[in-house]
Amino acid sequence: MMGGLPRGAMTEICGAACSGRTSLLLASLAERTAEGEVCALVDARDNFDPLTGNAAGIALKRLLWVRCQNIEQALRATDLLIQAGGFGMVAVDLNDVPPRTVRQVPLNAWFRFRRAVEDTPTILLLLEQEPHAKTCASLVVRLEAGEARWTEASASCYPFAKLLRGFSVRADVVRSRIQMQERRVVNIREGTQPKMAVLLGGVFETDTTWRSR
Repeated sequence: MMGGLPRGAMTEICGAACSGRTSLLLASLAERTAEGEVCALVDARDNFDPLTGNAAGIALKRLLWVRCQNIEQALRATDLLIQAGGFGMVAVDLNDVPPRTVRQVPLNAWFRFRRAVEDTPTILLLLEQEPHAKTCASLVVRLEAGEARWTEASASCYPFAKLLRGFSVRADVVRSRIQMQERRVVNIREGTQPKMAVLLGGVFETDTTWRSR
């Protein structure tokens, strides 16, 4: 409904744990790499799982994974990547960084990122628990987890067990300087190509991906 994530601008995706932030991140990277674009993921707490990313449809050969140990390393890496250019998307995963730590980032750092990405084809995507870039972000979307969907387990040895099949996620636009489009519902399912899912007052579904080890 937003026409996708805006290029040449900063987008913030925020929400509590289990609100669908990682699902949206994987869907966005899968969408861009499927189009042949090279993307970068700045992983502030080294949490990205390549197997899960591959199952979500990300073309890993087109993804630069920058593994960081803290927010200082993540900010330096982000600065270098957007200054270098050539990436369709630079995603900065700050999901597991405490909000009080992100609040200490000077506003001029976000302003420098915004100026560096302006008039370029790059999407700068920040994922956080709370929005912190203020007016430097052209689009701010807040995610909230909805009702979970369960199915009965088929194994006879666990008659009372249930399997999590997925859950709905509500996405609300907190602030936007881009034109809105009509509402729609997006399904993110195992074995299919994930789609962009930035909605205004909309809902998208995310399914659990199971894999054997």
